[in-house]
Amino acid sequence: MAIFKLQPAHTDYLWGGTRLREEFGKNFNGIVAETWELSIHPDGHSIITETESSYNHRPLAEYLADHPDALGKRGKLPILIKFIDAAQDLSIQVHPNDEYALAHENQFGKTECWYIIDAKPNASIYYGVNKNLTKEEFRSAIENGTVLDVLNKVPVKAGDFFFIPAGTIHAIGAGILIAEIQQNSNVTYRVYDFNRRDAKGNLRELHIDKAIAVSDLTPPQSELDFNGHLCQTPYFTVDKLTVSSELHCDPANFHGKKSFHSLLILEGNGRLTDGEISYEVKKGDSFFISADHPIYSLNGSFTMLLTTLGE
Repeated sequence: MAIFKLQPAHTDYLWGGTRLREEFGKNFNGIVAETWELSIHPDGHSIITETESSYNHRPLAEYLADHPDALGKRGKLPILIKFIDAAQDLSIQVHPNDEYALAHENQFGKTECWYIIDAKPNASIYYGVNKNLTKEEFRSAIENGTVLDVLNKVPVKAGDFFFIPAGTIHAIGAGILIAEIQQNSNVTYRVYDFNRRDAKGNLRELHIDKAIAVSDLTPPQSELDFNGHLCQTPYFTVDKLTVSSELHCDPANFHGKKSFHSLLILEGNGRLTDGEISYEVKKGDSFFISADHPIYSLNGSFTMLLTTLGE
């Protein structure tokens, strides 16, 4: 049984900014493009912190390896949760599904979803294509520099939500702050990168053949029904909760299933307690609660994303 506060890993990709440090209290220097708030991926581990447990300052992956029932089902944690600060446009990209990724990259594919925490005026994302395309038409658009013309550009605002199944071409635009829940994968195929250069002056690698092989070249669905959840997939279920008075949560029976709970605090502050352990809760915090933990309570005034096992 465990309630753990987590310290994230981070990335300093060239398109990142400083908002995660300045507004969300992330203690990293320089550019902070992403913080990996719940992760056992080898490219970036979440670290357990502020606990009297023997796992203090150790990766969450070690606890999960020692406690196979902590997820609610056997196996590895199927998700990775991030904050993303896009100070510049991200590359146009796509992620493969499990079948393709396991065959070509030796890791799982990447279905994901985005909750828009904040967006500057006129900010937008690219979300799928704007018309049916053949693979030949898509390749031609990439090669002749008109790929943006065939993409679905969507203006966004705080509170918007987007489900991005594997195969959906996409990009986060400049001025957007996002919470991302995704499969536990770090496979990305770049299609177009605005001819930017890295710190050494080199153009970043594109993955055009693989991107064409995995891309869904039909416009995305506009109306999706997730049975009352913000999002529900075979990999994760996401709910947005606003705490304004005492709220009780049961990992053994939340929406009829036993699952770990991941809490990602978007705004406000309060407390998390199980009667013995008590944590301050504030904007930017991330908590992991094992599936075998008893009922816990949330108090205060804050908004969070609660992520549990999938369907």
